[in-house]
Amino acid sequence: MALPVLICDDSILARKQVRKSLPESFDAEFQTAGNGLEALAVLRSQEIGLVFLDLTMPELDGVGVLEAIKAEGIDCFVIVISADIQPEMQKRVMELGALAFVQKPVNEDKIIGVLKQYGFI
Repeated sequence: MALPVLICDDSILARKQVRKSLPESFDAEFQTAGNGLEALAVLRSQEIGLVFLDLTMPELDGVGVLEAIKAEGIDCFVIVISADIQPEMQKRVMELGALAFVQKPVNEDKIIGVLKQYGFI
């Protein structure tokens, strides 16, 4: 059965890059969101197993999404993908429950490594 995956980034190009960085053998059903509010609407309305989440977005940023996921007890795994590589931000998202922090631009080997580490592939 395919894993329901949400890719949330305000850049269409970045969403495509995340998807292209995933191995063809990764059995997933993809959805996308252009900001945090759209992501939360998806997460609240259906079961999503894995979220690839950008931090800097309009409407609601990635930290706000992580806070809502934690506060509402939404059951999903989150991998943050962001250009904001400040150590304080990395620490903050990990405290909020992210599995991993991957620096943009997306590195295929890094994504695959995280997916293997957590048993997604």
